[in-house]
Amino acid sequence: MNPEPGPQDAPDPLMLDPRFLDPRFLDPHQEIVRRDGLDDHDIDQVVRVMDGLRRWRETERRLGEAARRHMRLSSTDMRALRYVIALTHRGEVATPGAIAAHLGISSASTTKMLDRLAAAGHVRRLPHHTDRRSLAIEVTEETRRAALEVVGRGQARRFEVAARLAPAEREVVARFLHELADLGEPPP
Repeated sequence: MNPEPGPQDAPDPLMLDPRFLDPRFLDPHQEIVRRDGLDDHDIDQVVRVMDGLRRWRETERRLGEAARRHMRLSSTDMRALRYVIALTHRGEVATPGAIAAHLGISSASTTKMLDRLAAAGHVRRLPHHTDRRSLAIEVTEETRRAALEVVGRGQARRFEVAARLAPAEREVVARFLHELADLGEPPP
């Protein structure tokens, strides 16, 4: 599978302009975004944070797309490989059932995905060493090295950026990002 980017993958050119994140520009009458108690400097800082998030999402999207193209994999395939590699590093056996549960996909979809990955030389299906009814899924050494190079190095750079923050700064950033994640899905 060689995922090709489509029009839905292209960033909206208007959203590249930080003004489109500024409520003074988008919502001048405060119909949605209340700005009580915030002066222009405060709002400028919030817009910088929002622009940083936008830039990070766009960078992450481009990096993920490049990694998937390089390895000729879908995003689900990449998530499966990362999961199997992580389990292997922890000394655990990856099974098709565990992969399906981790990805939130059906066993039939998992079987099809593993068929594709095995045919492309990314994984091997082996007998499970303690459960004769199950299989052990193993990432091939070539794919493990490629994933380490393509995805691992990027993760290492992100880790280094976070590690440079002071402990109190990391707590603030972590709380902020978790609060954003806890907002959940937007309404339809």
